[in-house]
Amino acid sequence: MTSRTPRDSRLRLVRPRRQPLAPPAPRAATRRTAPRPPEGTPPPAELARTAREGLAGAVQVARWADATLSPGNDMGARDGKGTLSDTTARRAADDLGLTVGRVRADWDTARLAGLVEVHGDSARPGWRLRAWDRDDTAVLRGWVALFDAWSLVHPAPGDLEAAAVAEAVEAMPQLLSFLQLMAGPVATEQLLDLLGQRVTELRTERCEIPYGPHLEADTADGPGAAEDTPLLPLLDWALSGLASVGALTYADGHATLTPLGSWAVWVRLEQICVAAQSPAGNIEVAAEDMLRGCARLRPKAARDEYRAWLAARDIGNAVTELLDAARGEDALLRGLAFEALRVVGAPAEPEVRKAAEDPGLRAYARLWLAEHEGADPEDVHTVLTREEATWLWVDTAAAVADHGEAPLLVRHLESAVQPTVPALIDEVRAVGHPRTVQVLVALAAAHPDPALAKAVRRAAFQVHTGGA
Repeated sequence: MTSRTPRDSRLRLVRPRRQPLAPPAPRAATRRTAPRPPEGTPPPAELARTAREGLAGAVQVARWADATLSPGNDMGARDGKGTLSDTTARRAADDLGLTVGRVRADWDTARLAGLVEVHGDSARPGWRLRAWDRDDTAVLRGWVALFDAWSLVHPAPGDLEAAAVAEAVEAMPQLLSFLQLMAGPVATEQLLDLLGQRVTELRTERCEIPYGPHLEADTADGPGAAEDTPLLPLLDWALSGLASVGALTYADGHATLTPLGSWAVWVRLEQICVAAQSPAGNIEVAAEDMLRGCARLRPKAARDEYRAWLAARDIGNAVTELLDAARGEDALLRGLAFEALRVVGAPAEPEVRKAAEDPGLRAYARLWLAEHEGADPEDVHTVLTREEATWLWVDTAAAVADHGEAPLLVRHLESAVQPTVPALIDEVRAVGHPRTVQVLVALAAAHPDPALAKAVRRAAFQVHTGGA
């Protein structure tokens, strides 16, 4: 005779683990080795040492601000850009023995290199500043960020047309690739000819129609104004700007990439190649659509897709997009977003720490931070409190209920930290997850034990009605 009372069914105690929604990927027969930089490129430690020397002034000002100023003061002007206020700039100049102009220049460099991060109306030390002395990768990423922003470090003269300046900036990657290919000094005349060809290609791609005589009275900012701008001053400005960040040397009518500049060009070319190899074609879509496209991919294919998507974006914007997707209602996207953030690595740490304050993301963020800080993957779940582990169990169950199959939801019971079903139900009800009712109803419908299913269904009704 079957008992009609809820059974104290014992759950098998296992370490919590994610249940894959697709079969595991077969082990590859061969592992693809990571691409290596061009022959003759100095080792990363030497490149990082050069980058530290070039950014020493920016680091000095950033550390002064970190040590001297407290959050919420007038370190940054209220312009949403973290511009250094006049009072703070004079104070820094006095303390460091520098001119106010030098302090402002170093502060701007620190912002562009990620040593200082701007959040709303305030600025604060970035993760790269914290890792500056011990992490060569952080240093090199900071320098590459500055390299990408060379046109902001060295603004164009006011007498150059804005449209022509934009064309020069867009054309420079091809000139830099040519400099790297030549691996030595290149005459300005040769670069000028290449710049002219590239600008012509850009205008052709945009299908610009040159202004005729009857349109000469129109605005001076039209295509004709850009076409009338001589290319030599543009090239001189661009090469000088790249020289100012240490990417090349520019003298005696020749330009030569520095080892650091050559390495940075190679990094950008590799990222373009990675982005071009997107297996599922999700590069151009928003984070939420990209994650949905990866939901049925096997783990390795999904990681490749994450890398390709990230390579095509500014890393800060990409992290923000992923966390926004994680805050949505789809629990599956929440888990996938943090898998993508694992591919991002250290640059995501500040935003993930902030996400740990969000009840809906806390469990995921704490696991991410523990793994990032070197916790053993087998024991990483121990950083969660009992309530956080239960909340994560419900959230994962919601993802399984929405996107998985009934047997998978039943097997999900094995990952609960509670030893019995009644104990699990009690704690699930107490944790207050917004999907609790739906998860319990789905579990009751899927479980083959009638008595246990009835107990779970009763608990779902009580949560729905607010009963005890």
